[in-house]
Amino acid sequence: MPPSCCASLSQYTHHHAAVFLLTFFSYVLLHASRKTFSNVKVSISAQWTPSIINDSSPSFSPGETWQDNRLFEDEKQATLFLGVLDSIFLFSYAVGLYLSGVIGDRVNLRYVLCFGLCGSAAVEFVFGTVTEWLHIYNIYLYVGLWVLNGLLQSAVWPCVVAVMGNWFGKAGRGFVFGLWSACASVGNILGAFLASSVLKYGYEYAFLVTSVVQFAGGVVVFFGLLTSPKETGLSPVETDTDSHKPLMSDEEDEMVVETYTRRGQSVEQPVEPPAASPQAIGFFQAFCLPGVLPYSLAYACLKLVNYSFFFWLPFYLSNNYKWKEAQADRLSVWYDVGGIIGGTVQGLISDFMGKRAPVLVVSLMLAIGALVGYSRSPDDQVINGVLLATTGFFIGGPSNMISSAISADLGRQEALRGSKEALATVTGIVDGTGSIGAAAGQYLVSLIESKLGWMSVFYFFIVMVRSFP
Repeated sequence: MPPSCCASLSQYTHHHAAVFLLTFFSYVLLHASRKTFSNVKVSISAQWTPSIINDSSPSFSPGETWQDNRLFEDEKQATLFLGVLDSIFLFSYAVGLYLSGVIGDRVNLRYVLCFGLCGSAAVEFVFGTVTEWLHIYNIYLYVGLWVLNGLLQSAVWPCVVAVMGNWFGKAGRGFVFGLWSACASVGNILGAFLASSVLKYGYEYAFLVTSVVQFAGGVVVFFGLLTSPKETGLSPVETDTDSHKPLMSDEEDEMVVETYTRRGQSVEQPVEPPAASPQAIGFFQAFCLPGVLPYSLAYACLKLVNYSFFFWLPFYLSNNYKWKEAQADRLSVWYDVGGIIGGTVQGLISDFMGKRAPVLVVSLMLAIGALVGYSRSPDDQVINGVLLATTGFFIGGPSNMISSAISADLGRQEALRGSKEALATVTGIVDGTGSIGAAAGQYLVSLIESKLGWMSVFYFFIVMVRSFP
């Protein structure tokens, strides 16, 4: 590692490790619960539609055969409603991100984070478990609960990124955040495991397990998380005086070594408390910060592609290659594996270069080739898995970097030096804009696939990825 990275890593304490793990597993548990809903859609759809009646059975009047839990006439309508719930969740999640980022810069991050984790766990418990146990089936209730779930879940990401930004300075941030941003992919894998392990007892138990684990995680965060080094008497992370440079220019970072040398010496000196708490920046002021708007729009395109793989990949594998659902689920994990490796490796490279944008541009240019190659994958699971991991490396990696390391860079740039806090607000803006793109993308993917086929969907993905450079 370059001297700047080594100087930064040498200052990390057990407090830094605890913060890394607590914030990491906070979002792991949140994404695990989100993945659970995707994994039990078949069971929910079957529960909400009438049982198939044998042709030889006598005919009954609708009043005799209909039951309260049969919300839809057939599985197609139930599946369509589940897709509507996905879009509703993503739109409410996007709106909540704009709000929760602003709140996170004004209220103790630990309180907001715990409220989001525990509140979301309670809503998911009611949605998937209580309604089934009490046989309460109502479309409007499901919609209302899922809107509330999106708003509550939106409180988590801006807070965990802000806490990480408070503890980890810019030097080494690409590697640290690249490794840390694997939390979403790890959550997907954990959610699939938890859901499949109890699904045989009923889909309500999948919601029960994930919601209980998530609620317990929220309690641990409330009592164990330190949101800032100031709470332990350590020196706070200084404002990044050149955070905009890796994003918007090619100037070298010549002062990082000197900055961290001074910072390392200051740890040994007593820390004087600040005269006043930093003033939180306004929403529109944060939007106008250098780099925020272009990276928000770029992330909207990139998250559209990333979440399309998240929602549609198992269906595509089963539909296009006629593989069994269990095989498709297992194979789809390789996209997340590629994203984990990609985020870590590309973050480390950006630390060596002292720049983020060139790494992103190269990765996304290579992602175009990966998408073309994957769209022409043969009917072989090994080859498909390798191409899928490669695609995840070049798409999931940049997506993780923008949502974490670059958001932290943008929220601690020179324009904010010494007076204002904007880390959670900027993170909310970037991820909120990305979620709007992801929500719109789910409808566009289904529309393009039904009208033009899967190959046109991949061309659409290429256009979205190419929009970044």
